[in-house]
Amino acid sequence: MKELHSLYYVLELAGTFAFAISGATAARKRNLDLFGICAIAFTVACGGGIIRDLCIGAIPPAGLTNWHYLVVAIIAAGLTIRLYPVVQRLNRPVLFFDAVGLSLFAVTGAEKALTYEHNGEVAILLGITTAVGGGVIRDVLLTRIPVIMEKEIYASAALLGAVIVVLGNYLNWIPSDWVAIIALTASFTLRMLALHFHWNLPTPSNDKTGADK
Repeated sequence: MKELHSLYYVLELAGTFAFAISGATAARKRNLDLFGICAIAFTVACGGGIIRDLCIGAIPPAGLTNWHYLVVAIIAAGLTIRLYPVVQRLNRPVLFFDAVGLSLFAVTGAEKALTYEHNGEVAILLGITTAVGGGVIRDVLLTRIPVIMEKEIYASAALLGAVIVVLGNYLNWIPSDWVAIIALTASFTLRMLALHFHWNLPTPSNDKTGADK
């Protein structure tokens, strides 16, 4: 399915663009300079994929050898700097492409780990890492609590997509292309439903009554 892989690549660049905008926006809010904004944008867009490639031995990482990712990240950063008030009003479209990027990176991350003959556990972990790794690095650099450590359903959506890829690979009931489509759809749907209905993971109660007794 050459057309399918071409679509994946287009969506991956769209996700990269959205991730880069989210990174550049966060950096802009912290009043970083031009280099800092571009660095954070690229980190969010490609950081997870670079970590994955280093872990599986795909050296040099695709995020560093394919110039398209760098160009997309720099364009996103430039647009964010130039049109910052407009970007702030585009929250919903950015969240949409962010969900696309999250889902796609989780799927492609798990698939690439399996292609390099790693086991299912490694594939799931690296699928999640590919999807959320850049955002974690961003939050650490900006001294914020990473999103995946909070109650919002984000990494859980990436986990779902990666698990479906691994199960599809092991069971081998349907072609791998269809497994990828199902995984992408499930991960994306969970993320969008969580945003729409404000679903969150449970957090421990702050009731200190028991501790005071």
